[in-house]
Amino acid sequence: MQQFLKFYIDGEWVDPVTPRTLEVENPATEENFAVISIGSSADVDKAVAAAKRAFPSFSQTSVEYRADLLDKITAGLQKRMPDLAKAISEEMGAPMWLANAAQVPSGLGHFATTAGILREYKWEEVKGTTLLRKEPIGVCAFITPWNWPLNQIACKVAPAIAAGCTMVLKPSEIAPLDAMIFAEVLHEAGVPKGVFNLVNGDGPGVGSAMSSHPDVDMVSFTGSTRAGVLVAQAAAPTVKRVAQELGGKSPNIVLPTADLQKAVSSGIMNMMTNSGQSCNAPSRMFVQKDQQEQAIAIAKATAEAVKVGNPADAAPGAIGPISNGNQYQKVQDLIQKGIEEGATLVAGGPGRPEGFNKGYFARPTVFANVTNEMTIAREEIFGPVLVMIPYDTVDDAVAMANDTVYGLAGYVQGPDKEANQVANRIRAGQILVNGARPDFSAPFGGYGQSGNGREWGEHGFEEFLEVKAVIGYNAA
Repeated sequence: MQQFLKFYIDGEWVDPVTPRTLEVENPATEENFAVISIGSSADVDKAVAAAKRAFPSFSQTSVEYRADLLDKITAGLQKRMPDLAKAISEEMGAPMWLANAAQVPSGLGHFATTAGILREYKWEEVKGTTLLRKEPIGVCAFITPWNWPLNQIACKVAPAIAAGCTMVLKPSEIAPLDAMIFAEVLHEAGVPKGVFNLVNGDGPGVGSAMSSHPDVDMVSFTGSTRAGVLVAQAAAPTVKRVAQELGGKSPNIVLPTADLQKAVSSGIMNMMTNSGQSCNAPSRMFVQKDQQEQAIAIAKATAEAVKVGNPADAAPGAIGPISNGNQYQKVQDLIQKGIEEGATLVAGGPGRPEGFNKGYFARPTVFANVTNEMTIAREEIFGPVLVMIPYDTVDDAVAMANDTVYGLAGYVQGPDKEANQVANRIRAGQILVNGARPDFSAPFGGYGQSGNGREWGEHGFEEFLEVKAVIGYNAA
């Protein structure tokens, strides 16, 4: 059993104030393989105090110093890629091919992109006799999820360091091991004492203490909308900045003029990647009614060709298990709900795939003849489950696409000009047209109950800045 019993506070690995442990489960085997310490508000107090002490000096460091620090972290992460990929695969079930191809590289990508933004950023601007100056917001609290663990840590920590902020991180207790390696990388890169601190724990014991702490100036949370509400409530009495990236139920509009084979098959594969555990997954596919029969046949063949494999040796393109038992049961319950509400089960269904008698493996599932009022069209399933919703006109498709409490992402397939026009009408923070790949320099975040604020790129960097107006400024 691997043991990770210390926290990283003030540049050192320290014991928790009150010893308490939690075992980490491998979702592919349902067996515990590691143990971590679980922190408390006392540990949070120590970490926040360290970050507060470090802020005055770190906030005054030069742009070049911080950019070089980001470069060193990027190099350190690259060096530890095998360790990080193995940890992510074991703790949350990502197949090794995906961990190596996307899970770990996404973390490196955010650090590399942020270093470039930092070196070019304009910190001061004079308008008449007023100086507009950007300054770091202060001590930040980060609460990150288990589905893309290193990616979500990196897209918060990188811009915070770039801005000159100090921070405390609570990674998901379900997927904490990559965060421990990440802390080792930052230590080896020479991040000054107190700038980055890590306390493992759960939401009630550590997350709430971080969110409500009077010496925390900003809290950035990624996770469910339900938990995001609790974070915002805890933060409200101290009027700190709250940035949230929450749930999604993203539409994928297949225009009548699209290449149907390509659009439907790519939509299915995009949905199944990471076992459907992506907040921006294209989970609602809208296809014109006259094309439904053909689209269903394509969807069925594509979904049934998706392989499910053990994370350690799954073939490229195969999916692994759901990341934890509670989430697995939620996925199973919603699949059953779709059947009960009358949707047509095209592929997959309840239970494990053939050949699996343990592990949280779910069957790649597609429902057709779904209405936008069904539970499976309203709730975020967060598993390898796609729903197909027929539409009459493109206007109807857009109206149904926007008929959701969420607004994180959207997808459009079809001729460029028409697709771009439809993209402009979808109320969501990021729209991907015709299979576009993610862009680390583009802002990522949502409308409505998908959150507030933005991550990634320059917009994500500016979340960590305050704006000061010096009126009567005289350049002379």
